[in-house]
Amino acid sequence: MQIWVDADSVPLIAKDLIIKTAERTKTMAIFVANQPIKLRKSPLLIMTVVPSGFDKADDYIVEQIQPGDLAITSDIPLANDILDKGGMVLTTRGVVYDKNNIKQKLNMRDFMDTMRGTGVLELQEMSGQKPYGDRDKKAFADGLNRLVR
Repeated sequence: MQIWVDADSVPLIAKDLIIKTAERTKTMAIFVANQPIKLRKSPLLIMTVVPSGFDKADDYIVEQIQPGDLAITSDIPLANDILDKGGMVLTTRGVVYDKNNIKQKLNMRDFMDTMRGTGVLELQEMSGQKPYGDRDKKAFADGLNRLVR
């Protein structure tokens, strides 16, 4: 197993948990982003910088991921593609996406995109993402420990 991290939007707390878990379990963690992210020197930690552009990091992860690998992302279309390739998906808030729940998430995402695109839903009516808190950190740490052994 390798851990693939959609690193453009990973909270620092989650990044630190990923690093600690990778080192504790001797599991390779590959952080993929459009810009370098500072990682401590370790043979288990790799920073892969992809060209700038829409979904370049996502495309790279999908190309590289293998069945049984774990991806850390909150990107629903990316999660779906990873599941199609036999990977596992965990969000930084501790949600495990699988074949039983990803289609519902995709449908809701597409519905919200349609609502925004047609102007039915105004920007101020959409709630932003809530701050990353202790409950999120614990759920993520628990999920990571369950999936990476």
